[in-house]
Amino acid sequence: MIIADNVTMKFDKFIALNHMSCKIPEGCIYGLVGSNGAGKSTFLRLISGVFRPSSGTITLDDDPLYENPAAKSKMAFVPDDLYFLPQANMKKMADFYHAIYPNFSMDRFRELVAVFKLNPEANLNTFSKGMKRQAATILALATLPKYLYFDETFDGLDPVMRNVVKQVIYNDVLERQTTTIITSHSLRELEDTCDQLALLHKGGVVFESDIQNLKTSMYTVQIAFANPFDRHVFEDRGIELVSYSQLGSVCTFITKSDKENTVSTLRELNPLLLDVLPLSLEEVFVYEMEALGYAFKDIVE
Repeated sequence: MIIADNVTMKFDKFIALNHMSCKIPEGCIYGLVGSNGAGKSTFLRLISGVFRPSSGTITLDDDPLYENPAAKSKMAFVPDDLYFLPQANMKKMADFYHAIYPNFSMDRFRELVAVFKLNPEANLNTFSKGMKRQAATILALATLPKYLYFDETFDGLDPVMRNVVKQVIYNDVLERQTTTIITSHSLRELEDTCDQLALLHKGGVVFESDIQNLKTSMYTVQIAFANPFDRHVFEDRGIELVSYSQLGSVCTFITKSDKENTVSTLRELNPLLLDVLPLSLEEVFVYEMEALGYAFKDIVE
């Protein structure tokens, strides 16, 4: 388990993380979403032991991370800004990783090279941006890490390769209980990938939830009546309205109230129309953030 407790990270006069706290359980895919400058990359560098926090603590399996080779041997980090040895090919990089990571598996490396259909003897400088990210992903997975970190995981990958990367990550999580942390600007990208999701804004976690609970906690109701009505007909019956709009005899509202009880109550009103629809993850975050006083369009691109 990764535990960040009241972590602050300062760079000169800039505060990248401000009293951030979170717990990331083992064997899950944990997504961090936020705009540029929200602190996502800084957080990954802190939990990989690259940076020492200005204050607060970060532990991995109850051990401190900074200057701890034993803890670092359990993790692999694919940063947004990739780096390879000058004039290296994938085989040379695999030898380099093998010398550093005690669990590096050449068999796993060769298996993944075949899956991604890359030439391990080609100079990495000849690779496209997406191919370089695939190469970095292969090398990271071949270390057989217990903890795996991706900064902007899918940047530069075409739709087919995005699905391949997702499937490979899923397999590692299922087979080896690898804890995977993924950052992105896109909620849509993380919606079908992660078990848990956190929104990072101005250096802190402002919202965190299991994705399934998050997606099922709110829903949309579209309802129509023959006679005039307003929102009070619902509020007077204990239905919590997160959002409400009405056009003539038809209204649409979003609620967190118990779905079964709400639908039963609404049917007793004999509506002309009653539809109950799920919200997308992005819609859920829009309303959760507005409830916290944030303008969602300023937080997530």
